[in-house]
Amino acid sequence: MIKTILFDVDGVMLSEERYFDGSALTVWELLHSPRYLALPGDAFTPSPDEETIRRVRRTVFADDEVLNFIKSRGINSNWDMVFLAFSYQLIRICEQLKHAHAEQVKDLLRGQINQAKLQELGQLLSPDHPVALDYAAFTADFAKGNAQKAELLTYLNQIAKERCGVETDIFSRNSQLWKLCQETFQEWYLGDERVAASIGRETAQPGKKGFLTDEIPIVEPAKLREVLLKLKEKGITLGIGTGRPTIETHVPLAELNLLDLFDPDRVVTASHVLEAEAAYPDQAPLAKPHPYCYLRGLLGLKTDIREALFHQLPIPHGEEVLIVGDSLADLLAARAIGCRFAATLTGLSGEAARSKFEQERADYILRDVSEILDLFS
Repeated sequence: MIKTILFDVDGVMLSEERYFDGSALTVWELLHSPRYLALPGDAFTPSPDEETIRRVRRTVFADDEVLNFIKSRGINSNWDMVFLAFSYQLIRICEQLKHAHAEQVKDLLRGQINQAKLQELGQLLSPDHPVALDYAAFTADFAKGNAQKAELLTYLNQIAKERCGVETDIFSRNSQLWKLCQETFQEWYLGDERVAASIGRETAQPGKKGFLTDEIPIVEPAKLREVLLKLKEKGITLGIGTGRPTIETHVPLAELNLLDLFDPDRVVTASHVLEAEAAYPDQAPLAKPHPYCYLRGLLGLKTDIREALFHQLPIPHGEEVLIVGDSLADLLAARAIGCRFAATLTGLSGEAARSKFEQERADYILRDVSEILDLFS
């Protein structure tokens, strides 16, 4: 008998589309904004129109081929997606500069990379010999290896060695470059008015409206509220385990009149994951598919971080807990915990994800989250 249900948000309750748009725009900014590499050929603006947003996403993620590959390898964090996509292009740029600027390239790839370092690299570019970007090559390069989940981030070090001949270990989730990618993405998603509450500073590139007020619900909110109310009437505790930061979880769910249906002690977000990583850096990364997010949701936020982090797995009575997600990362987290998993076919791949979830033996496969009531009929 299921007593607790923990829901992912993106791809389950809210569409991931704007997150992917924000990810693509972040890569675009880091490549073309005068604040960063300032590559020519694509004029940057912090307030692109919808046509530009669609074009940038098609380009940066190679018609979503790159996104599908990253998610198929177990990455569920948009911050990690941005870091992977941008870092790969950065390595390709260094490869094209390594003969003319060998020492500068070596120094860049062996030290921490921040905004100032990107500007320095951009100044090495010559209008007479522009560098070429190759977004589609991402998939082929990463497909050469078997890296999964967080290993994808450190696999960038191998690609840097192969393409630039530089031994390095700077590409990781603990790097300054990862933090730069994360904060720049937050600027895009939250916009000028809200970003300071998330990252502790004002936007570095003013003019971003943000996507937070432009969320797209997957199931009509009134219908989803009815579904969740019926689950609560059955005595089921409802929680959340999401890769979104807290503000990006609370604001849209409150606006859709859904947040109050979840146990506030069991709404766990990326903000809580970052808090745990700061407290125990040797355990990072803790983002999905690591089970920490969902396990903390099961135990409750009042539970000490250490207790949740080192809780014995699999849990006893796992059949009493159900995780609802749209990705392989969610499934792997559920499997680590030892609980049941319901896959929704409303993520990036849609119905095409069914065969993958069947192959991975998901306990249930739902066309959308509203079908969850069928499990209790």
